[in-house]
Amino acid sequence: MGPKLDIRECTTLDELSSCVDLQRAVFALPEIEISPVRHFVVTKNAGGFTLGAFSNSDLVGFVLSVPAFLRKEKALYSHMTAVRPDFQGHGVGAKLKWAQRDRAIELGIKFVKWTFEPWKAKNAYFNLEKLGAIVNEYQPNFYGIDYSTAARADENIGLASDRLFAEWHLESEKVIALCNGREFKEKLSVVAEIEVPPDWNGLVEKSPAEALAFQGRIEKEFTDAFASGLVCRGFARDANCPRYLLFND
Repeated sequence: MGPKLDIRECTTLDELSSCVDLQRAVFALPEIEISPVRHFVVTKNAGGFTLGAFSNSDLVGFVLSVPAFLRKEKALYSHMTAVRPDFQGHGVGAKLKWAQRDRAIELGIKFVKWTFEPWKAKNAYFNLEKLGAIVNEYQPNFYGIDYSTAARADENIGLASDRLFAEWHLESEKVIALCNGREFKEKLSVVAEIEVPPDWNGLVEKSPAEALAFQGRIEKEFTDAFASGLVCRGFARDANCPRYLLFND
């Protein structure tokens, strides 16, 4: 069942400051890239919101929703979701995302978009199979080369910040089924698969050069697939060979 949580909007400066602190506990980012309180305040006043997961009044997770205009409609850009390390693996992220969906629909919004790292199987499974998002866009080196990643004393191999864009169609058949705790089976047949490492962090630690080569392969495979009109609608978990599942649109 997971921990007992209170999911509600973060509205006070203290609560938003806790979101800043939580970023430091969750993300390995330089201080200059941590979103400050001002960012959260501006987002709220521009029509967005930050939902927090509270356990005994302590903030243990949040999702930041930025107002956007995408596909010629009012939408949300889900900029950041963070869960405190000791609460990860207990469904906190899912509760935050479903609460985000509820709030979006209350605001008349039916479309949410966000980015995630293509090579992290756990995130891919969560986005595609737990939430029902789809993917049809790949952006290489979206934030620039990170030379603090995979950098060693004798080499300076930085990894590109490639990103896939998750599209969450809040009233799609799959999303509605998953939201209501029902299983969803794709009616279409898989026409292509793209494999990812079962342990990306382990690969980076073992061989930055291999990780760099992998990035080049996955970029080409996704770029070719999307150029041919395929859409990624699923992800197969596998201890040895996790993979994205692509379908004809």
